[in-house]
Amino acid sequence: MMRRWGLWLIVINLCGLIALVFALPHLMIAPGPLIPAHASITTNCFACHAPFKGASTDRCTACHKVADVGIRTTTGAAVKGDGDAIAFHQSLTTPNCMACHTDHSAPHLVKMSRPSFAHALLRPDVRGQCSACHRGPQTPLHAQSGSNCAACHTQAGWKPATFDHAKFFALTGPHNASCATCHTGGDTSRYTCFSCHQHQPDQIRAKHAEEGIQNIQNCARCHRSASGESREGGEGGGGD
Repeated sequence: MMRRWGLWLIVINLCGLIALVFALPHLMIAPGPLIPAHASITTNCFACHAPFKGASTDRCTACHKVADVGIRTTTGAAVKGDGDAIAFHQSLTTPNCMACHTDHSAPHLVKMSRPSFAHALLRPDVRGQCSACHRGPQTPLHAQSGSNCAACHTQAGWKPATFDHAKFFALTGPHNASCATCHTGGDTSRYTCFSCHQHQPDQIRAKHAEEGIQNIQNCARCHRSASGESREGGEGGGGD
């Protein structure tokens, strides 16, 4: 008799749990609360989720028109911003909201990182237009590079970045020094060789005049490495 009651108790509990899942899914199975913008549909799971299929992009675009994303809200009001909120969604190869967005914050015990934007979602003709969405850091180095982000960065991530200093001057031998040795004050748009090479300007000017060289401030224009390699007409920054 006790065994039968025990089975019935298990069955009743299971039925109660199943009923609660359908009656209060946002409390029973939701992976954390919704973002504030979607708080009004907290109890309406099927606003975003298709039964037995999960979240669906079609349900997102039922409220968020792709042509308006980043431009107008779902109520038609203009999106306010400081210029950084760029409407790049119109340049996607196909709408795929779940590739980047998850509107639930996971429980603290199993906190997961949000998916990051994949540039492969963009149409090939706009993938290289970094400045359309990103504003470069306000540093002298980035001011010189302009919009050629791919010279140092990849679309897989902002870091790590690569910069081929050898294109300007090979940092070999004693020149493998800290940046501040040549770029005083942290200004990478300018450099000086006289932090270490205490030449007399008059002697240097006379020696170079023999070769018809007048600009002795831009050393890296000709001197490309510690080995004494020279190349006229090369690239170089302004001298101090």
